[in-house]
Amino acid sequence: MSPEINIFIMFGAVAVSLILIILTFGGGNPVERFISLFLEEIPENEQEKQPESYVEMATLISKSDDRLRIIENDGNVRFIDEYYELTFVTRKGKTLKIECSLNAYEKIPFDEQGSLTYRKNKLVRFKYLEGIIYD
Repeated sequence: MSPEINIFIMFGAVAVSLILIILTFGGGNPVERFISLFLEEIPENEQEKQPESYVEMATLISKSDDRLRIIENDGNVRFIDEYYELTFVTRKGKTLKIECSLNAYEKIPFDEQGSLTYRKNKLVRFKYLEGIIYD
């Protein structure tokens, strides 16, 4: 074999070895790390700047909440792990479960049709005849 071919084989072996070392000892899921070497990822703070919002005409049909209420020995009551969810039905009959804040949970009226704007499963705003409610 010629010396040039030996050098290419040696560089190829070093490159493969380095990739295997990175995948083995880099932490996290090796398959995801390998794929991420070839794909451009958007950092999380950049994803928040470019979120995808959806707008649909919908009617609120139910509300649900999940809260842990703690009563202390001095009589003070406090809530932790509060989660509020609104269930809407769209004009096409699709049911949407949307997470929201306590303010929106209390203010959005039942059976009122309006323009629902949401991002993933989180409320952005609900615009109806009486006004606009933001999350």
